[in-house]
Amino acid sequence: MKNPTNTAAYPAAAASRLPRRRVLACALGLAGAWSVGGAWAQAPARVLRVGHQKGWLSLLKARGTLEKRLAPLGVKVTWTEFNAGPVQLEALNVGSIDFGDVGEAPPIFAQAAGAPLVYAGASVPRPELEALLVPKDSPIRSVADLKGKRVAYNKGSNVHYFLVKLLEKHGLKYADVQSVFLAPADARAAFEKGAVDAWLIWDPFLAAAQKTLQARVLADANGVANNRYYYFSSRDYATRNPDVLRIAIEEINRIDTWVSHNKAAAAAELAGVLGLDKEITTLYVERVRFGTAPVTRDILAEQQEIADTFHALKLIPKKLNLLHAAPVDL
Repeated sequence: MKNPTNTAAYPAAAASRLPRRRVLACALGLAGAWSVGGAWAQAPARVLRVGHQKGWLSLLKARGTLEKRLAPLGVKVTWTEFNAGPVQLEALNVGSIDFGDVGEAPPIFAQAAGAPLVYAGASVPRPELEALLVPKDSPIRSVADLKGKRVAYNKGSNVHYFLVKLLEKHGLKYADVQSVFLAPADARAAFEKGAVDAWLIWDPFLAAAQKTLQARVLADANGVANNRYYYFSSRDYATRNPDVLRIAIEEINRIDTWVSHNKAAAAAELAGVLGLDKEITTLYVERVRFGTAPVTRDILAEQQEIADTFHALKLIPKKLNLLHAAPVDL
C-alpha cells in the first residue's frame, strides 16, 4: 500500500506545501508569458533608428525600400534628420539613434570622446564632394592667400580634416588661418554677408552655394583627402543586429547603383526630396563617385591617419586605435 503522505503520488498536496511566494512567482511568470489573445507573447519588435543628413539616405527614406526589406524580420525603421555629422554622433552616444551616415572626421572626434561607435560601411572616395569656397569677386586666388584669413567650417566635420591637409599641401599651418566654427546654415549666412573670407563645405550645400551665390571653388579635396562617406552604429546594436546592418548597407549600395545609371532621374528625385532646385542636385549628382561596401582594414588605416593627424595637432586629447571601432565581424 502506498504511503498516503507520499507527495509524488499527490502533486496537489505537494503544491499546497510549497512556499506561497514561490507559487505566486510561478503563476505570475506564466501569466506574463501569456498574451491577451491567448497566444505566447512574442519577443519585443526590433527597431532601426536612422539618423541621416541630406543626401543618399534621404533617397532611401523617401523610397521606403529599407522598410520593405526589414519588415519580414519584424524590424521597424524611424528617421531623424541632422545638419552635420558631429551632432549625429552625439545622438549615437546618448542612445538616440542606431545608424547613420557621416564624413571622415566626426567618427574620430566621437571615438576620442568615448562614443561606443563601430563602422558599418563606407563609400568609395568622393573628394569632389567637398571644397573650399570664396566669394566670386574675392581677391583670394590661391590657398596660400588664406594666411590670416577667416575661414568658416563645421568643427569636427569632414572638411575639418580637409582644411588641415589642404593648408599643409600649400605650405601653411593650421594656425595660419582664423577658424570660424559654424554649422552649414550659419556658415552660409556669414559667407553671404562677408563676415568670413572663405567657407569649407560639402554637397549638396556646396552645389547650392555655387549655383545660388556664384561662389568660386578655390580647391576641392582631390589629391588632399579621400572624403569617404561612412555608415556607423553602436557596438551593442551591431553585435545584436548584424543582419539589420547588412541589409541597410545593401540597400544604400542599391541606391548608389541606380543613381550611377540614372543620373537625370536621380537629380530630379533628390530635388523633390531635399527641396532644392534641380540645377543644384544635377551638379551634385554629376560629381558623385558610386559604391558602398563593408569597412576593411585598409579603410580603417585611412581613418587611423586622420586620427593621428588630429592628435598631433592636439585637436583630440589622446591617441586612438581605430581597430577599437572596427566592424564586429572584421
